[in-house]
Amino acid sequence: MNIITVALASDHAGFALKEELKSEILEMGLKCLDLGTDNLDSVDYPDFGRAVADALVEGRAERGVLVCGTGIGISIAANRVAGVRAAVCHDATTARLAREHNDANVLALGARIVGGEVAKDCLHAFLSSPFDGGERHLRRVVKLG
Repeated sequence: MNIITVALASDHAGFALKEELKSEILEMGLKCLDLGTDNLDSVDYPDFGRAVADALVEGRAERGVLVCGTGIGISIAANRVAGVRAAVCHDATTARLAREHNDANVLALGARIVGGEVAKDCLHAFLSSPFDGGERHLRRVVKLG
């Protein structure tokens, strides 16, 4: 795997898991762009979903990882940015298929839904899986905009 930069962010509910994933990203030999939050104080997840989305479209990172309580709200925020395909994943299979079939560039996780080990499995699957690139998958991804 090439050395890529992974943009990482969370709200307060995802802060602890974000910190675990940051360590995992660095242990994988990848660069990590931590866009916050930096503590457990209450914050608004749309701000952090947007921060990661902007980092991707601006070319500051090749992949993104977002964490909130469920992964849903923060993924909705990221998906509002053209060119971002954030996928909420609950296991390594959904993370792998999000890359292979949907060319997802952002992994969204729910800290209240998945534990640390499952989240790490998702992270590894997401970062190591290529886009399939086959005609049927490409045709569908193009329709996403």
